[in-house]
Amino acid sequence: MMRRRVAALVAAALSAPVMTPVKAQRAPVGPATRSYVKVDTNVLALTNVRVIDGTGAAARDGQSIIVRDGRIAAVGAASTTAIPAGAQVMDLAGKSVIPGLVMVHEHLYYPVGAGTYGNLTESFSRLYLAGGVTSMRTGGNMNGFAELLIAQAIARGEKPGPWIDATAPYLEGPGMGFNQVTILRDSSEARKLVEYWADQGATSFKAYMNITRDELKAAADAAHKRGLNITGHLCSVTYREAADAGIDDLEHGFFAMNDFVPGKKLDTCSGRGGAAQSMLAQADPEGAEVQALFKYLIDKKIAVTSTLTIFETFTPGRPMPPGTDVLIEPLREQFAQRYASTQRNTQSVYAKAFPKGMAMERAFAKAGGTLIVGTDPTGGGGVIAGYSNQRALELLVEAGFSPLEAIRIGTLNGATYLGRGALTGSIAAGKLADLVVIDGNPAARISDIRKVQLVFRQGVGYDPAVLIESVKGKVGLW
Repeated sequence: MMRRRVAALVAAALSAPVMTPVKAQRAPVGPATRSYVKVDTNVLALTNVRVIDGTGAAARDGQSIIVRDGRIAAVGAASTTAIPAGAQVMDLAGKSVIPGLVMVHEHLYYPVGAGTYGNLTESFSRLYLAGGVTSMRTGGNMNGFAELLIAQAIARGEKPGPWIDATAPYLEGPGMGFNQVTILRDSSEARKLVEYWADQGATSFKAYMNITRDELKAAADAAHKRGLNITGHLCSVTYREAADAGIDDLEHGFFAMNDFVPGKKLDTCSGRGGAAQSMLAQADPEGAEVQALFKYLIDKKIAVTSTLTIFETFTPGRPMPPGTDVLIEPLREQFAQRYASTQRNTQSVYAKAFPKGMAMERAFAKAGGTLIVGTDPTGGGGVIAGYSNQRALELLVEAGFSPLEAIRIGTLNGATYLGRGALTGSIAAGKLADLVVIDGNPAARISDIRKVQLVFRQGVGYDPAVLIESVKGKVGLW
């Protein structure tokens, strides 16, 4: 559960020695995956590279990374780090290596119209990997078993994609009208749904906007008994009430917060949309009320997930999101029309709420809160797997974080929340070789995060260009 996973940022992992014995754990590569792989060798040396290790420490130039059987065997100065006999050597002069991105509000579905979401497990899993995502949590499930099954297939090497923490279908009460979600009637049903999906292999849970406090507590208790986390995109329950109910994480930064909406009724979704965003636009991140809420969440060790990419699509004056060219034509046109409409909306509450939401996230982290990051490919579209993950880090920098801080939020913070900080999320001897090779220096220019040349998951190097080409113009079909 969250209280155990985020108590500290795995200090032992950060102080690992330069050389350490490693256990073989290279990712399996099946026949259907082979065409996407560019590097597959037992022993690999990445030399003369700039290392941005994910801890927030300054970039180190002139480094070598030795990979053996899927794990990092050594990291150190290229001039003194021995290259093992028989290693495949890649000279990466002028390039950077960062840890694989660990993103925690992702989806394997996409809006296709009429309140319905299409199952894009095949194309999105490839795009996430191409964008540098090597680990991810799905932040709610509209596909039932599909997400659990593709997570298992990726683990077996039958399909390309990140390691997936697969979240069960949403825990939701009546009100939203989704035709792909079971509606809870009481706390007993909430507990039973958690137990059922945990038995089926789900490894996370997500509460949604019309859940009650009692249902949320029942779900949190049931999840924690299995050692699993529960997050939430809330409305009927305030952030403070959710903390009392045992939630581990709050989605969408402070855009979903309605703690300060006047007349908020218990267990009732009030203030959704305009009212909540209006309150956010007026909130003072340094004010006593907001700082008290931050402290309450921090004291209970509750993380907050930034999803600025989805809110950017609601905000006039923002650039067209990257990656929409991979969509099938009807979905591409559908979003283009929506984007044009957003730009014409001179009365949009998001014009003020979006920058204030950024400021709230920065203030929460500054107060000592644990910020993690994801993208949320829902809303009205335009948030495209892989591309949006890179954009998410750019937006964190726009919000006031340094590039090194943004990279840490997108790597080690996420890995630590998922309980995998000792395995991945930073570049250190003994960890999985989850690495991204970038043609540039994102520590100096965060926009270089888009220049991904190679993505290693457990020591196997995937070609992002081949992954993208395999789905381009088809995203929306599968």
